[in-house]
Amino acid sequence: MKLDKVRVLPLFFTGFVVLADQLVKSFIVKNWPVEGSFIKDVFNNDILHIYHVRNKVIAFSLGQGIPAPLRPVLFIVVPVLVLGFLLWYYLKTDEFSRLQRWAVAGILGGGIGNIIDRIFRPDGVVDFISVKFYGIFGFERWPTFNIADSCVVVSCILLFITILFTSPKKPAEEGK
Repeated sequence: MKLDKVRVLPLFFTGFVVLADQLVKSFIVKNWPVEGSFIKDVFNNDILHIYHVRNKVIAFSLGQGIPAPLRPVLFIVVPVLVLGFLLWYYLKTDEFSRLQRWAVAGILGGGIGNIIDRIFRPDGVVDFISVKFYGIFGFERWPTFNIADSCVVVSCILLFITILFTSPKKPAEEGK
C-alpha cells in the first residue's frame, strides 16, 4: 500500500466534508429549534427551506420498524465496517481513476459525518435542507437532508457514472 499524492490529496476532501458537515450541523442545532424553519420564514421562498429535523433512522426513514437494540449495530457498526473496507480498498488499489478517488473520498466524508451524529447526537442525525420536489416520485418536498447526505449521493452518482463509462486499465497501461 503506497501513500502517494494521488491517494492522499482526495482524503483532504474527506476531512473538509466532515468538518463542513459538523460545523453547519452545530450551527443549526444552536440556532434553530427542532421543526423550526428559517429560509421559508425570512425570504418567503417555497423552493428551499432550512428546516431543522432529527433522523434516528436512515435515508427516507428506512429502519423505523427495526427494534431499538439492533439499531446501533445496523446504523453504526455496519456503516463503520463498510467505510473501513472502502478506505482500505481505496488505499490498496490502483484501479480507481483520479476522479473516482475524489468520489470515494466524498462518500467517506459524508458517511463519517453522519456516523458522528449517530454516535454523539442521541436525538438523531441533524437534517436541515428541504427542497420542493413538485410531486416527483410522490414527494411534494424531498425528504430533509444534510451536507453529508448530499455528498454521499452526488459522489455515488459520480462514481457510478465513471465506472460505467470508463474502460478498465489494460496491463500495458498500468505501468504508465
